[in-house]
Amino acid sequence: MKLPEMLYEVNMASTATRLLLSLLCGGILGIERGRKKRPAGFRTYMLVCMGSTLVMITNQYMMTRYPSIDPARMGAQVISGIGFLGVGTIIVTGRNKVRGLTTAAGLWAAACVGLAIGIGFYSGALIGCVLTFFVMAMLHNLDDKVMSSTRVINLYVELSKFNLVGGFLKYVKENDLKVSDMEFSCENDISKEGIGLLLTIRSLKKRSHIDTLELLSKAEGVVYIEEL
Repeated sequence: MKLPEMLYEVNMASTATRLLLSLLCGGILGIERGRKKRPAGFRTYMLVCMGSTLVMITNQYMMTRYPSIDPARMGAQVISGIGFLGVGTIIVTGRNKVRGLTTAAGLWAAACVGLAIGIGFYSGALIGCVLTFFVMAMLHNLDDKVMSSTRVINLYVELSKFNLVGGFLKYVKENDLKVSDMEFSCENDISKEGIGLLLTIRSLKKRSHIDTLELLSKAEGVVYIEEL
């Protein structure tokens, strides 16, 4: 379906259409993040998408008034600048567990959708919005399934006593598990005699992550275990 030519020009009708469309697309993506209680939700996505759209409308307006300027200059600044906002949504917990990467990527994608709307690339923006929503909302279970089937698992383990570390590592080896990386973690809620371990473990046999957790939880001195 061919859209009216006026929607590709810079005028009141096209500006309003693009800004409203960017609010709609940003809201769709933001609702999905908001339902999962992520740092950036409904309003944040709407503002990012609308702001990017406004930048590209301004860029197109400047091109019509001053034909000699670089048409990609302002859009490029949005692409690089949105990274600072994305970093603010990424959280590294005390157990080195990283959260917020999907939200940060979603913000970047929302900005790209906004840029496409702003320059009048309506079909690309709508397809990009639908695909971004599909990835964030519909592929979450598939992502979990893929991650749970890998033989490498990152764990946080608390032992009741420091001198039990050697015995725990021996238990790991005896059960066809290999420790590829280990760090000590001292958190406020660990007793003075206890110790926390951050482990990357590879299973030499095919077993689910749940089975691995249940197996290691039976080791002597383990008071808490969690997959990261």
